Amino acid sequence: MMKSKLTYLVMIASLLLTAVSGCAGGPGEDTGELDTSKVVYLINGALGDNAFYDSGQNGIDALAEEYGVETRTIECNFDAGEYEPALQAAVDYADVIFVISYGFEDQLKEYANQYPDKVFVNIDTVVENEEDTITSVDFIEEESAFLTGIVAGMLTLDTSVPNINEEKIVGAVGGDVDPVIDAFMFAYENGAHFVDPEITVERKYLGGEWTDSAKGKQAALQLYDMGADVVFQIAAAAGIGVLQAAGERDLYAIGVDTNQNDIVPGHVVASDIKDVGQAIQNVYGTITDGTYQAGEVLEYGLASGTVDVVFEAQEQVLPQDIIDRVDEVREQIMNGEMEVEVYQP
Repeated sequence: MMKSKLTYLVMIASLLLTAVSGCAGGPGEDTGELDTSKVVYLINGALGDNAFYDSGQNGIDALAEEYGVETRTIECNFDAGEYEPALQAAVDYADVIFVISYGFEDQLKEYANQYPDKVFVNIDTVVENEEDTITSVDFIEEESAFLTGIVAGMLTLDTSVPNINEEKIVGAVGGDVDPVIDAFMFAYENGAHFVDPEITVERKYLGGEWTDSAKGKQAALQLYDMGADVVFQIAAAAGIGVLQAAGERDLYAIGVDTNQNDIVPGHVVASDIKDVGQAIQNVYGTITDGTYQAGEVLEYGLASGTVDVVFEAQEQVLPQDIIDRVDEVREQIMNGEMEVEVYQP
């Protein structure tokens, strides 16, 4: 009888210990039912753009280094036929999935509804499903693009800078007509007009050719031929052609998403960063510390440190007064003295 009671007590203690250890779990470990030890980065496009998608990959790599998690990146290469198989592969591999879902928002909703216990974090657009489980990171790109417009506006007026002409014209090249690109364009134009309402902002779109750098270069050359002396690229990998065109014409460009100022030294005067990687790290941190809330829309503006305009470069030709003015306006936006208008599609 004593032996039976002792065996029973040992069994109870063992069960309690198992329950406690199953609920503990630190970063990169199984926290209850959610396994955070594997992470997927699922993108509609492809790596190698030195901009948006690569920024996200930097964040995924940082998770692997900091938390020791296993990661998998799934590239759909803008192929609609790959979207559903990619989602299935993602849910089969991991419980934590960061998604850039341009073009397959409906499929993402279906999978999130089908797998309500999975963490789906959608980057750069707001996607809401019936189960209210998709968390969206919504960058307020208007705040940084407004600053970018100030850079372009002040630069086109400063004829002391080599090759700046007398015309008040700046340009922008977008990868396609969509709400995110148009938000950049809208705020960029507002920033330029904040400097001088008479500045003309010319636009070119690439019709969804996000990887065609030759087409990006051609669009930029057309803008330079129209009298623009500075062109903002918002075109992913195709935008590298815009930067190359600036060097070819001995004029100026503004990069996007990552610091691209050294790609064509002396001709990329600033970069409007959208730090997808930092956003991924921020959200994963909340998943591991227990503060993550499914279904939230996280708005990341200048105050978050994930969007901004940066000037660091090996060779900087931008006059200091432009940098100082941007710093001043940035502070005004962040402390609430100035409000940047948000684009409404």
